[in-house]
Amino acid sequence: MDSNDGTVQVRGLHKRFGPVTALDGLSFTVTPGQVTGFVGPNGAGKSTTMRIMLGLDGADDGEALIGGRRYHALRTPLHEVGAMLDAAAVHPSRRGRDHLLWLAHSHRIPVRRVDEVLELVGLASAARRRAGGYSLGMRQRLGIAGALLGDPPVLLFDEPVNGLDPEGIRWIRGFLRSLAREGRTVLVSSHLMSELEDSADHLVVIGRGRVIADTSVRELLAAASADRVALRTSARTEAMTVLATAGATVAATGRDTLTVSGPDAEKVVQLLSGAGVPFSEISAHRASLEEAYMELTGDALEFAAAPLDEADEEGVR
Repeated sequence: MDSNDGTVQVRGLHKRFGPVTALDGLSFTVTPGQVTGFVGPNGAGKSTTMRIMLGLDGADDGEALIGGRRYHALRTPLHEVGAMLDAAAVHPSRRGRDHLLWLAHSHRIPVRRVDEVLELVGLASAARRRAGGYSLGMRQRLGIAGALLGDPPVLLFDEPVNGLDPEGIRWIRGFLRSLAREGRTVLVSSHLMSELEDSADHLVVIGRGRVIADTSVRELLAAASADRVALRTSARTEAMTVLATAGATVAATGRDTLTVSGPDAEKVVQLLSGAGVPFSEISAHRASLEEAYMELTGDALEFAAAPLDEADEEGVR
């Protein structure tokens, strides 16, 4: 890996496209040795930020630094930062290995490194096939191989799980963690919260071009789970009425399940038992990363579908 310290700093980025504000003073830091998830709704500014990091777009104000320098100031870019933004960015008639050889030659990287990264990403057996015949998941692996060619300390991936089959998803989870354990800085843009829950250590959540949260996954899940009770009952409507009347905040999470905020589990049992409302299970609620994310970004969605009412919900089960 290169000698730069691997820290990525985004400082006060502003970017407009005509009347649209893409980034509105965005600032955060990505540190080495962990996988940082970079998440937000469509239109939040994730892709624009990553393009500015790589010098593909210019900011109206602010800066993005990799190891203390802007991308255009890096002397050997592929040795200092590797990126995969678009898995389709390879000529379909070019063989996978030839694509990597071209990249390697342009940066004076030895041929043996091409074969090493093909092996690392599981593409060695398909290296001489034309990229046009690759599945989306294979093109993702080829893009990751290209990012690794220069053995850089900083890696930026945009939706690396897209198109991977279940085996590929398990592989990428472990692979991202292994890169971070080597001391690299790993930034992963994704909308699949379930995948980041299993691979990310830290999250930067943005919406409408601003940072909404900059926190560890553990802290975010703890905050989203706090003071909530999960309840299973065959009398969902009656339970909601009793608990809401007592001042609880109640949300239906399924046909026979509720999440209750306010009273603790003991108080919920007391209220339901006193009202003669049956229930079969009660426990402390453990929020998923998807749930925590939706709570954070609900006000930042550019486009959102209208919620189903209960009758509609029953009709689509």
